[in-house]
Amino acid sequence: MPLHLISRCPSPTTASFTVSNASRHTSTAAKLLFYLQLLLRVIIFAGVLFLNAARSRHAFFIEDGSFIPWTAVWSSPLGSAVCRIADTYNFIAIAVASALVLYGVFRKGYTEESLLVIRGLGIQTSTSSPTYLSTAATRFIPTTEIQDIVIHEAFKGFEVRFYLAVVVVGEPEVVVVFPKLLPNRAKLEEVWRGSRHCLYDSKP
Repeated sequence: MPLHLISRCPSPTTASFTVSNASRHTSTAAKLLFYLQLLLRVIIFAGVLFLNAARSRHAFFIEDGSFIPWTAVWSSPLGSAVCRIADTYNFIAIAVASALVLYGVFRKGYTEESLLVIRGLGIQTSTSSPTYLSTAATRFIPTTEIQDIVIHEAFKGFEVRFYLAVVVVGEPEVVVVFPKLLPNRAKLEEVWRGSRHCLYDSKP
């Protein structure tokens, strides 16, 4: 997916830059596809829960509860079909398959990385997690530890890739900004100019 850069400058001393390969959902077709995918995720999630409930029905879901008549549920055409599938495979196979399916359901399918710059405090880098169940990986670097912000070039396979790096005092290696997405040089130069202006330029 193509990368897009979102730059925000809410004040002269604060700037944020976000790079993402997520779909923008600007057209009607894109929005419709997004909601269809969301609906499909909900249906698959409910199906996995229903299958595991059917596999454990003799232990937990055999008696009618206050709100759910389990006897009628398991005797219905859909309930009977799910029970047959659940009884065909052992618990370990269903558990492994359910875990894989749930990982696919909660997987984001896109990556979002950001850089937050606050003059006088420092910078914070963030990389989104691959799933909705975990939080983003973030790191804060105080201004007193920032030696410089530079654009380097390196080989990745047989091509030259540019990357934005923060030189931290006392650390042997630089901190790479946007390490997973590695946007092109034009986007990096925009972030580099904006971040240095926010950190070091006292003039508006």
